[in-house]
Amino acid sequence: MPDRLQDKVIVVTGAASGFGRGMSVAFAAEGAKVVVSDVHEDANAGGFETDGSITTVQEIEKHGGTATYVQCDVTDAGQVDDLIATTVSTFGRLDVMVNNAGVYRRDKLVHEFGVEDLYACFDVNCKGSFFGAQSAIKQFLAQGDGGNIINLVSTAGLQGHPSQSVYNISKGAQAQLTRCLAIEYGRDGIRTNGICPTFAKTSLTRKLFDDKGFDDFFVESVPLKRWGEVADIADLAVFLASDESSYIHGDLIRIDGGETLCRYSV
Repeated sequence: MPDRLQDKVIVVTGAASGFGRGMSVAFAAEGAKVVVSDVHEDANAGGFETDGSITTVQEIEKHGGTATYVQCDVTDAGQVDDLIATTVSTFGRLDVMVNNAGVYRRDKLVHEFGVEDLYACFDVNCKGSFFGAQSAIKQFLAQGDGGNIINLVSTAGLQGHPSQSVYNISKGAQAQLTRCLAIEYGRDGIRTNGICPTFAKTSLTRKLFDDKGFDDFFVESVPLKRWGEVADIADLAVFLASDESSYIHGDLIRIDGGETLCRYSV
């Protein structure tokens, strides 16, 4: 195996499917020991996984990698603490924390969203990343040799979009969390960055991808004329988790085919 992440211990939340699964597999392929965490071990229905009938851990082990599954609801701070404790008891340390778990709500105007939609987005997208960062930082400080946090944000954390205000608000908070972590803990050698994808092919966007009208609109509006792929995000995550990105800190990196430059048309 390549060794860009050789023997690094990496926790990925929301790792049963989509971005989390893709990143976990990519980390393991580069030599990392991966803790796959989610509220359930099986892949979400309707995703774009190569083989959704096997778990992320099974996918990693099939290719000779090292991984273990730990169930965790990121909205529960105690469960997140247990996740980190289990990671350390299993692999001896923690090197990278990837706060990926997320939920998506759309198709309503601001006055139409219920409080349950607002709470769902804030609890998972914002609080989940906050709890993950807190627990990881405590472990990093105890180890005394730095660490690395990667937050899966979104272009929704960088700009407004129609009909998904509760999602954008939560992602904006997650983006600001990323900046605050970078400011406070850089002196301890703890790097923090955010990955900001646009629409990519996962189970969360399957209905949109299958909607010919939305598909045509989205592809035409993006300069690179295509949807994002899980591999696009995974490749960037490997770079951010590696020492190759050692001076990148506090950044919110767009991976959006040029979406946030403009709404493209000719």
